[in-house]
Amino acid sequence: MIQELESVVLVGDLPEHGLRDGDIGTVVLIHYSGQGYEIEFMTLDGQTVAVVSLLPSQVRRIARREIAHARMVG
Repeated sequence: MIQELESVVLVGDLPEHGLRDGDIGTVVLIHYSGQGYEIEFMTLDGQTVAVVSLLPSQVRRIARREIAHARMVG
């Protein structure tokens, strides 16, 4: 199960929050024993972009041998 403070990957775009498939966020709260997660997405310099409640199907663990990619947010 995904744990609090674990980095996770967004599965799918969330344009209403300025987030794209593959963005990396941090689990800040677990809802109902893993039925949902509160995820904080931040810029690389530490500014919060969004804090979003997501279902387990909307995030995944970081896989071995993945590399992060930087992009500008609006």
